[in-house]
Amino acid sequence: MSTTDTLAGERADLLSALGKQRHFMRFPARGLTDEQAATRTTVSELTVGGLIKHVAFVEARWVRFIMTGPSAMAFDASESSARTWQRGFQLTEGETLAGLLKRYEEVAANTDDLVRTLPDLDAARPLPEAPWFEPGASWSARRVLMHILAETAQHAGHADIIREALDGAKSMG
Repeated sequence: MSTTDTLAGERADLLSALGKQRHFMRFPARGLTDEQAATRTTVSELTVGGLIKHVAFVEARWVRFIMTGPSAMAFDASESSARTWQRGFQLTEGETLAGLLKRYEEVAANTDDLVRTLPDLDAARPLPEAPWFEPGASWSARRVLMHILAETAQHAGHADIIREALDGAKSMG
């Protein structure tokens, strides 16, 4: 597939939509200190920095799923795994907002490269067994990319609310 082919049609639309939602995911972090990025402003445990960390992790995981299959999404119900999942929404010691944003940029670049070069967006993989997946279901690369898009948009909205509660700054309006 040539570069020209990747700049038109469905793939261009996917890249454009992903780029727009990633912008709205990062925008609430503008000008924040590491402390502010780690601050809870609602009854939720969510923070702007924690959400950026989470979306980067989840996007990278789903891209691995497209490339390698269900082992990338393996579900572990142990208490240790639950604590690890929870830390995936928090800035932990040694993490910075700048580092999280850099990681998110790297993940996005990798995903965008996959969108440009994947031979077939219809290629499907079986989902792993987990309580939130329909038993025996498979998802195409296209569906995974739409899921990444939806999750990014949802969490961008969360980040915007958290930022507005922090200091009144808004993404829009």
